[in-house]
Amino acid sequence: MASAKVPTTRKKAAKTTAAAQKPAAKKTAKKDIGPAPVVDHKIARFALEVRPSKIHRWGLYAGEDIPSRRKIIEYTGEKVSRRETRRRAEGPLNYLFTLNSYWCIDGSVGGSGAEYINHCCAPNCYAWVHKGHILYMSARDIARGEELTIDYHFDKDVEKVPCYCGAKTCRGTINLLK
Repeated sequence: MASAKVPTTRKKAAKTTAAAQKPAAKKTAKKDIGPAPVVDHKIARFALEVRPSKIHRWGLYAGEDIPSRRKIIEYTGEKVSRRETRRRAEGPLNYLFTLNSYWCIDGSVGGSGAEYINHCCAPNCYAWVHKGHILYMSARDIARGEELTIDYHFDKDVEKVPCYCGAKTCRGTINLLK
């Protein structure tokens, strides 16, 4: 998988900054993280819901069982240039995904809900960039109620961002080690 969420101000696209990737409090109250975001059900291929996450702020959860190797949802949003991406990446939270060497998709503007898929070192989803679209696919069977996760594949040569996924195989950072 060549295109994943990676730091856009460096070599690849980012969902959040290091400060924003802090673990959620044990009891996350909705008032602490704002109103619940929504999923665009016209774009989602399965029942999905956004709920508070143990990994980071909000997470996207399966509302029904999802079979392996199926399209779950498209990552949508405003298409922005790399120059604009660098400007937007300076904020405390961002939902930027690199589409190609020139364009990024900003999920915070017109996003489908896919922007709330958090990083995990043992993900159950992967991104597939196909004909100008970013598609999230199931890497294995996903049970109803399970949080959807993806490995962001941040470059090893950029600022290290700690990982709070809790997976047995957690590498301690959302950056690649090799």
